[in-house]
Amino acid sequence: MRNLLLSSFLVAAWLTPAASAQDWHPLLNGKNLDGWQARGEGIWTVMPDGSLLGQRRHDKPEDPFGQPWPIDSKQWESWMYRQAWLYTSASYGQFDLHVEYFLPARTNSGISIRDVSRAHYAIGDAGKADPPLQTTLKGTPAHIGYEIQLIDGNADKYPTGSVYTFVAAKKGVQKRDEWNSMDIESRTNLIRVKVNGEVVAEYAGDPARSKTGPIGLQLHDQFTFVMFRNIRIREIR
Repeated sequence: MRNLLLSSFLVAAWLTPAASAQDWHPLLNGKNLDGWQARGEGIWTVMPDGSLLGQRRHDKPEDPFGQPWPIDSKQWESWMYRQAWLYTSASYGQFDLHVEYFLPARTNSGISIRDVSRAHYAIGDAGKADPPLQTTLKGTPAHIGYEIQLIDGNADKYPTGSVYTFVAAKKGVQKRDEWNSMDIESRTNLIRVKVNGEVVAEYAGDPARSKTGPIGLQLHDQFTFVMFRNIRIREIR
């Protein structure tokens, strides 16, 4: 009987990792944007190979400001840095997230977690937020939830993998002009980020911020485009 119980325990222990691995499921189905919500003036296209292309909308490239030139710096920055986002319809708490991404040269993107605002201020409709948001930079996803930085190169204060405004990531892990992978572990009191399998940043989280929220993909400015693929999640219960 003792040997039988020991054998049963060993079999159960051996099976447990495989059972956990089966909990992964895709967030992007490779065909369309079911389960996602576009926010702002971005164009999100699922390509024939199943990858996701995000790019900016320029309906009138010859007159993006709707008024004669010249314009002042405030008008330029208001247009240039108006973000666009793509959010999961669902919200998540504790999870492991895997994303593969391709950043063209000199582009800036990001992945948000726990952002309950769904980018109301960042896309220019802060007045529609519930509850209302301040119309300052404090209303962007990085200040409501957390933005995990995606940016080409290592010159920025917060390189790829950083928990933006909180923890700067280790540099030199991201590969230029190639597909890279990012893994984000979100726990109640921990955010851990890996780039290409290497831990680059860890942060305990701000106690005042939400522990749950949607997952978002960012188009940072009017000249950014980015690609994602193999987006999958494993919820931790």
